[in-house]
Formats: sequence, C-alpha cells, structure tokens
Amino acid sequence: MNTPVDAMEMDVATPRTPRPAPHATHKFKLLLKREFWEHKGGFLWAPVWAGAISLLLTLMALIVGEVAARKALASGKMQIDGDVTINGLDLGVLTSKMDPDDLRKLADGIDFSMLMSGVWPMVVLGFVVFFYCLGSLYDERKDRSVLFWKSLPLSDRDTVFSKAASALLVAPTLAIGAAIACMFAFMLLVSAFVLLHNGNPISLLWGPGNPLANAGLLLASIPIYALWALPTVGWLMLCSSWSKSMPFLWAIMIPVFAGIFISWFEVMNVFDLQSGWFWKNIVARSLLSVFPGTWVDVMDVGAIAKGNAPSHAMVLKSTYAVLATSQLWIGAAAGIAMLVAAVRMRRWRDDN
Repeated sequence: MNTPVDAMEMDVATPRTPRPAPHATHKFKLLLKREFWEHKGGFLWAPVWAGAISLLLTLMALIVGEVAARKALASGKMQIDGDVTINGLDLGVLTSKMDPDDLRKLADGIDFSMLMSGVWPMVVLGFVVFFYCLGSLYDERKDRSVLFWKSLPLSDRDTVFSKAASALLVAPTLAIGAAIACMFAFMLLVSAFVLLHNGNPISLLWGPGNPLANAGLLLASIPIYALWALPTVGWLMLCSSWSKSMPFLWAIMIPVFAGIFISWFEVMNVFDLQSGWFWKNIVARSLLSVFPGTWVDVMDVGAIAKGNAPSHAMVLKSTYAVLATSQLWIGAAAGIAMLVAAVRMRRWRDDN
C-alpha cells in the first residue's frame, strides 16, 4: 500500500494536463443563457400562451359556427342548393366541383388562414422586446445587481450586446417557433372539423395548403427583423442605460415631443420635406420597429401583386428586397451607434 507521502510524491511527479482556454464566444453564450433564464416568461411562455389563446378562440368559433349552422338548418332558415349540405356534410364533394382556379383560391385562403393563426405570438413578441429593452440596463441598476455583474470578468460590451442579441435573435426565434406550432395546431383543429363532416383533410387542407413553405417564410424573416428592429432596440437600451428613473416616459416623450416641435414650427420645410417624414422615419422607427411586419411599407409589394397567384418565392423575394433600401441600413447604423453609446453609459453609470 502506498503511504500518504508516496501518494504526494507520485502526484507531484505526474505532470497535470493543462486545461484548454475557453473559446472567445464561451462568455457570450453564457450571457445569452443568463438572459433567457432570467426572462424565460417573456421570451418563451408569453408567445406560447398567446398562441394557445388564439387556438382556443378558433375552437370556440368553430363550435359556435357549427351549432348555429345546425340550428338554422333544423329550423329551416338556411337552405343550400346542390350536393352540399351542412348537416351530414360531405366536404369531399367540394374538391370534385372545383376547377383549377377554385383550387388556387382555396390554397391561397388556407395559406393566409395559417399565417393569421400565428399572428398573436408575433404581436406579443413586439411588446416583449419593447419592455425587455427598456428594463434591460435600468433594472440591474435599480436592484443593484449591476455591482455583482461588474465584479465578474465580463465586459460592458459583451453584456450590452448579449442583451441586444437576445432581443433581436433569441426572442424572435422563440416567437416564430410558437407561431409555427400554432399554425400546425390550427390545421389540426380544422382537420378535425373536416373529418367531422366526412371530409378528407389531405385533399381539402394539407394538399392545397403549404404549411412548410409558410414556416420557411417566417424563419427567413428573422434576419430582416433583426436589422429592422435595431433602431428601436438601440434607442430603448440607450434610454435604459441613461435614465435615472421612468425610462418608459423618457423613451416615449423625447421622440414624440421632438415630432410635435418639428411639426409645430415646420422645421422639415427647410429640407423640402413634410413633417410626416419625421414621424415616419424617426419617431415610428425609434418606437415601433420591434413589431414584426412594420417593414411592409418599404417592401416590393408590386412583385407580389404580379400575376394571379403569388408564390412563396415571390413573397420571400419581396421581403428580402428590404435589404436594398436605405431605410433599413440607415436605421441599423443608428441602432448600432446607440448600442455603442449604451455600452459607454453602462461603463460609468452604476447607480440611480
């Protein structure tokens, strides 16, 4: 048996393998995980519950419509000519009576209904990101936790940009995941309704519709959202790092009062512009860009309108045409500049 002295000698004699240095992105990943776990309710559960409520309302609407239709038919108040009836409906008759133009319209209607079923999580996303950015740097000064985080080997740059990445990438990815799940759950609900009336969900819903393409469109919009929302995220985080109290009022009042001042004194006339330009490109961009789809006014909508049946590829092309607009890149540059200012502000402001 080895004595303790022998064990110590063996331990000293055996060289220990040095641990590899952590990757440069390791701290950033940990900061992203910290933000997710601290704000899991807003990032994950808020869009999930919003989607669940929308599905519940859809189910209630289907039940109410079914009951009302059966009562109307039983009382003789609703008569439908032809082979289609409401009570004991055989929805398979619909596809046999449809021409190619009707099938195309059916597919467009199904795709639109699927996208609308996922709207609630996306609307909630805008509110979650808005208030998350407002409190991201203010709350840690309010509860004095900033002193603890500054005692760790974490730079202000990594901390601020991890919060910005959480708002621009993590939150929309989770919300879009909830929206996609809501779309498929919506299709399952309608499929159950079709089966209730002896219909074939494959030929009436899943065949004409394209849920995978709709899901792809939502996922492909994440880079556009991240770039388009940068000015609002930058402005809100700058107010969060700068304001000593009530960051919400400061974030709202400064751009709104600036818009009122410019409209009142017609300052934009000096640049041969209307005051509406300031409200649209400054006030709205600094406050509302975190809401998905607010870039629709700079999209190439004409490309979608061409032809009778705009495809998903045309919609995707029109969406990515936003990358060629000056509104997106000027706003993104302004957002990055405000994030850099927020880093500098956090570096020296650690109390209220």
